[in-house]
Amino acid sequence: MPQPPEALQGTTVLDFSTVGPATRCARILADYGARVIKVGVPPSKLGLQVQPGFWMYSANRGLEQVRIDLKDPRGRAALLKLAERADVLIESFRPGAMKKLGLAYEDLEAINPRLVYCSTSGFGQDGPAAKQAGHDLNYLAVGGFLHTSNRRGDGGPPIPGATVADGAAGGMHAALAIMAALLRRAQTGKGEYLDVCVAEGVLWLTSLYIDQYLATGDPPGPGHDILTGRYACYDTYACSDGKWLSLGVIEGHFYANLCKALGCEQWLESEYDDAVQDEIRRDFAAAIAKRPRDEWVAELAPANTCVAPVYSMEELVEDAQFQARGIFGEVLHPEHGRFRQVNPAFAGMRRPTEAVPVPDWSQTNTVDVLAEAGIGVEEIEAMRDEGIVA
Repeated sequence: MPQPPEALQGTTVLDFSTVGPATRCARILADYGARVIKVGVPPSKLGLQVQPGFWMYSANRGLEQVRIDLKDPRGRAALLKLAERADVLIESFRPGAMKKLGLAYEDLEAINPRLVYCSTSGFGQDGPAAKQAGHDLNYLAVGGFLHTSNRRGDGGPPIPGATVADGAAGGMHAALAIMAALLRRAQTGKGEYLDVCVAEGVLWLTSLYIDQYLATGDPPGPGHDILTGRYACYDTYACSDGKWLSLGVIEGHFYANLCKALGCEQWLESEYDDAVQDEIRRDFAAAIAKRPRDEWVAELAPANTCVAPVYSMEELVEDAQFQARGIFGEVLHPEHGRFRQVNPAFAGMRRPTEAVPVPDWSQTNTVDVLAEAGIGVEEIEAMRDEGIVA
C-alpha cells in the first residue's frame, strides 16, 4: 500500500534561529515533511550566533542553509526574494529586532500575504518583560513548574534534566500554532502573525496547579498532591544494585497489586491516608531495596503495578520496546561518520529504516537556493565575493 504524502510536503519554511524553541519547532516541521531553510549569517559574523554541536537538533537532518548579511541592502533584498516564495517564517530575536532589519511581519506581508510569520520569544512581543533575556530554566521558574517540583537537598527547586520549556512550551507550542495557521490559510488564503511566548507555554504545562489555585485558593507546591510527591505510591525508590525504580500508582486496583507484590498488604487501605505516608514509604523502600531493579521490573511491570525503570542514557538507547518501534536510527555525517540518533518521534512522521545522510554544516546551499528564487548567478557571486552571502 503506497504511503500518503508527508503532512507538510510542499511547505517551505525559513528559520532564522540557531538554538532553542524556534529550532525545536523547525525540527518538528521538517520531520513532518516541510522544506526547512536555515537562515544564518556569513562566517565573518559567526561569533554573533551560538553554533550547536554537530549532533544537536538531529544533526540538521534534511535541512538546507543559506548565510546572508541581512544588514546589507543587497542581502536584505535577497532575503525578500526567498520570503516571497516561503510559506512560513520562524524567528527568535528580541522583540523589535526584525523590524530594525526591515523584515517585520508587516514588511513581508506586503510581498507575500500568504506567509505565516512566527515569532518565538521568552515573554512575548509586548508587556514589561518582553525584552528581558532568558533561557529554559527561567521560563520554568516564572511558570510555576519549578515551584511545584520536589525540592533538592538544600531546599531549592531542582534543575530539570531536559529542556522542557524549549521543547514543549516553546518548540511544540510554535509548531502547533504554525500548523493551525496553515489550516486557516487553506480556508482563507491569508497568512498571519503568531506571537509564541514560551513562558505562557509553561503556564499551560502547569495549568492543572494554576487552575486549582485560581478556583480554590489552595496554593499548590511540592508535596501538595499526588503528582508532586504527597503520597508514597507516586515516587522513586532505590534498589539493591543502586539503580532506581519509579512508581506511578494512582488507581486503587494498581495500588493493591503493588502492595501485594511488595509484601506490604498492611497498607492496602491506606493509599491516600496522609497520617501514614512516612510509614508506607519506609516499608516500600525497605522491600524494594532487597532486589535489583531489573528483577523488580520483570516481575512488577506485567502485573499492572505502573512501574518503570529510571534509565540512564546507556540503558534507554538499548531498550527492547524502543528498539521494536524503530525510534533510534542512524545518520551518516561527512566528517563524523555514522552515528545513532533519535528518529522522527511523533505520530505521523516517517521513520527511516536506513542511515540518512546529514549535511556538513560548514557548507551552505546559498547559491542554489538564491538562484531558485530568481537571483542571477553573477549577482550571487558578486555578493559572495564581498562577504554579503556565503
